[in-house]
Amino acid sequence: MVAHTVLLDFTVPSNVIVDVEKRSTLKLAITNVLQEYFDSLKPLTESSIDGSFLVLYTGPRGSLITVRGYTEGLITINIEYYKRDEEEALLDFELARELETTLQAAVASTRSHSLSPIKRGGPFERYFPTADDRLLEYDIDKLVFEARSPYQKVQIVHSKSLGNLLVLDELQNISEADLIYTETLMQRGKENYTGKEIVILGGGDGGLLWELLKEKPKFVTMLEIDDVVIKACSQHMRSICGNCLDKRKGEKLRDYCWRLCKNFSTHD
Repeated sequence: MVAHTVLLDFTVPSNVIVDVEKRSTLKLAITNVLQEYFDSLKPLTESSIDGSFLVLYTGPRGSLITVRGYTEGLITINIEYYKRDEEEALLDFELARELETTLQAAVASTRSHSLSPIKRGGPFERYFPTADDRLLEYDIDKLVFEARSPYQKVQIVHSKSLGNLLVLDELQNISEADLIYTETLMQRGKENYTGKEIVILGGGDGGLLWELLKEKPKFVTMLEIDDVVIKACSQHMRSICGNCLDKRKGEKLRDYCWRLCKNFSTHD
């Protein structure tokens, strides 16, 4: 059960919004189209903001429809409603595209665009940011693990295409399909780790450790601040970490991770 938000954008000449008479005609045209698509559509409130306009409507199933016209010639329409698991979408992708086309003709828009329903709330998130502030939607269908450590929020979610995905403080970290990331990090095929002593800073998911141990090093020391990450990955990310996180010490692995790192973080 999640809230759905359908977004539609339209570009019109700026004078259509600035001119009072043209603006009135524009709003009437939008209202007429919305009434065709939504039963029991009712105006809730209307106001003017620095020459732009805002109109709110209520619709079926407790939906809220926001129409905003900006003086620069942009019209945004947001349709928000709550969808229960057994219910059909109030406005699916195809119907949203149809609504976009009808509205584009009604308001004589030079450009229009509609977005698939954005899903908000529920037991897990589907959207995660990139480093340059873009949003990516993942095909996540289940929350596998969630806990808050002294350092961060730790989640493991399941993606239909990526398998289990480690998420730290709402940022995607590594998935079961990301072996290429680990191999690139260790430069497999370029670096020779046989017989060498290696230190891993971080790496609580165990992916890098698991792959390095296959290279027959002399010894590996891994420093990781968050015990919750290690325990969660050892249970739910075994396709990338194998059993290397099950034992904190071994013939080629030393456990001096947590106490040492905690001391470092205290000094910071």
